[in-house]
Amino acid sequence: MSTTKIALVDYGAGNLPSVERALARMGARAERASSAETLQGCQALILPGVGHFGALMRTLGEQRLLEPLRSAIRRGVPFLGICLGLQALYDRSEEDPSHAGLGILSGTVEPLPSTAKLPHMGWNQVRRVRPSVLLRDVPESSFFYFAHSYAMLDMGDVAVALSDHSVPFVAALEHDNVLAVQFHPEKSGEAGAEVLRNFLAFAGVEGRP
Repeated sequence: MSTTKIALVDYGAGNLPSVERALARMGARAERASSAETLQGCQALILPGVGHFGALMRTLGEQRLLEPLRSAIRRGVPFLGICLGLQALYDRSEEDPSHAGLGILSGTVEPLPSTAKLPHMGWNQVRRVRPSVLLRDVPESSFFYFAHSYAMLDMGDVAVALSDHSVPFVAALEHDNVLAVQFHPEKSGEAGAEVLRNFLAFAGVEGRP
């Protein structure tokens, strides 16, 4: 069992227990972090996410986690954002323009087209556009589980994989110590497990194969 402290940001997200279980199956134990104190000294950081952008940012603010999160990311702590945790990295989201995002990455998260079936829920493929840490050893034909109505549509220079739901959107991004996926690796079978293992290796937490 690794002794590295993995902080799993706890803001009441419904997928938090499933992320914990997925990590535990790999021999990696995450500690729930719901205050600035519980983030101190963490060596890896995971922000899971389901729900509404504004509710997420408001709750992080109420828990006084916004600046500690930004500080940990900026000092180089390996970070994995999942679904809404990816969207929170940007300046803002059109889902709730009244709440700012973390501002680690520049840009605005936008709604998927109204002509598409929403939410985009279920299995979809991703296609790599750049070499990827998270997708190392993941077969090109793999499917991942998505559940969202908003996405980053501007590929920028951080996208490493895209998916399509009427329009292409960022399915995975990587920038220095910041890694994030729009899909749910904890619900994506063996391909998702490989993504989590790759993050653990990137963060220096070697789980079981």
